[in-house]
Amino acid sequence: MASTDYVVENAIIDKGPPVRYRLTLNKTNLGGEGEEESKLRRWTIGKKDPSKQNKTILLVGETGAGKSSLINTILNFVMGVKNGDEQWFEIVDDAKKPSRSGSQTSTVTVYEIFGFEGKTVPYSLTIIDTPGYGDTRGIEYDAIINQMLHDLFSSEDGIQELDVVGLVLKAAENRLSDRLRYIFDSVMSLFGKDMEKNVVALITHSDGMPPKNAIDALEDAKIKCARNEKNQPVYFVFNNCLSTQRTEETEFGLGQAWTVTTRGMHQFTSFLEKTTPQELKTTVNVLNERIRLAACINNLTQRIDLIKLNQKIIQQTQEELEKHKESMKKEHNFTIEVDEHYKEKKDIEGGMWLVFYGGAVTCNVCKENCHYPGCTMAWYPKHCQVMKRGHCTSCTGKCPVSDHVKENKIYVNKTRKVKRTIGELKQKYKADKEQCENLLSALQTEKEKLEKEKDIWLDQAYQHVLSLEQIALNVNSLLTHANLDFLIDMMKERGDKEKVQKLEEMVARVDEGTRAALRYMLSYVGGKATSLAKAAGKKFGKK
Repeated sequence: MASTDYVVENAIIDKGPPVRYRLTLNKTNLGGEGEEESKLRRWTIGKKDPSKQNKTILLVGETGAGKSSLINTILNFVMGVKNGDEQWFEIVDDAKKPSRSGSQTSTVTVYEIFGFEGKTVPYSLTIIDTPGYGDTRGIEYDAIINQMLHDLFSSEDGIQELDVVGLVLKAAENRLSDRLRYIFDSVMSLFGKDMEKNVVALITHSDGMPPKNAIDALEDAKIKCARNEKNQPVYFVFNNCLSTQRTEETEFGLGQAWTVTTRGMHQFTSFLEKTTPQELKTTVNVLNERIRLAACINNLTQRIDLIKLNQKIIQQTQEELEKHKESMKKEHNFTIEVDEHYKEKKDIEGGMWLVFYGGAVTCNVCKENCHYPGCTMAWYPKHCQVMKRGHCTSCTGKCPVSDHVKENKIYVNKTRKVKRTIGELKQKYKADKEQCENLLSALQTEKEKLEKEKDIWLDQAYQHVLSLEQIALNVNSLLTHANLDFLIDMMKERGDKEKVQKLEEMVARVDEGTRAALRYMLSYVGGKATSLAKAAGKKFGKK
């Protein structure tokens, strides 16, 4: 099929030469139906041939690194476009106006390129384009990117395996800024250890010389990636100006750009052909564990606050009862005033924006916040990542999904003064009705029970950390380390030396890359940073 068969009538972006065309693409929603707009988009050119091999590439990088230009360059290479041809083709979202300066991607987009097998490569291509990490929208948006990828990798009609993860960065990157380290950390935190040999550097804006600056940046950041026979990161270089209008002034420079890019494309597609694809089960598990760890830590802090509140109320009740000990012995009925704990819901910021739904998943039975903050991709509780096999992994009762709601409200702890008779207290704390002095003992038992509950939740958070250490490619991710100080303090409080030692060993592995990533993260969240993130920043964010 000729390339011109995909050209939309009057869809000329630039008359050139070369004439730049926007191609006709078929759109499919991914990750669920029934919503006004899907969370994920798939754009397809051509028709898939099941007998032909397909290769899948995930592109990641900061805004302005050149991902969009690289996708168009890959497209034209696969279509057989050569230097001097009168046509250049581009993939453009038809919801956006084409622009020479490019446009920021607002959601994860999957491009499928079929029908050109045999022109330059023997396989078809699937290219996953991610929005730019670390742009001006802040880290809240980066968390949404991670959740979009989780949705893509775990959906039945999504992506089940990857051949290459392409880290897109400019050849002239001459220093590792905190922003770039943050981006590296965010990207590598997505994957399992089995993905290491499939991670490569795609160097853009190259002048043809070895990209020493960019490779040194990768080495300094200790990025785990595929390595060549010299134990150097595997990389491929490209130029981003192939679609530039040909004139006498640009002809020589364009010739060099085509030479650099054509060589890089041949090398990259050859590597891609030989690469063994990796299933994404481990990656999905890593993403799930990170989400559940964050939810577990947030719930743990809320539960500990509640436990301390209830222990304080019990202590207050014990002190009041001590004042009436003689009356208790004589079985006299009396009334005391004590604090009582209750929960109520309060409104939070959230709602639907773009294709996401920011809010909280809460349990109507346990009256707990099962996933908050951070629940953005789930439109309904059944879609939330803290749900597993139809039940919540976060709330106390591990309740069914049907007991949960997602809305712009969360539970908060409150206290109020109430008057209680001795009979009511005995009933509440299940004390012996015949021996009133047993009420004090029952209160002490209740305090100890609350302490054991705290230990159970603390151990659950610790297990999430251990699971990530076993399967995650980037064990030292800031997403993990932001919570370690809190866990260490809690383990010290209960005297668990073995777990404290293990967690402190993990802290000791934190390198400058993670510290820089935390500095960048905190510079964006500012006053919105959680107490845990701020504490981590004080410890790890120091230069």
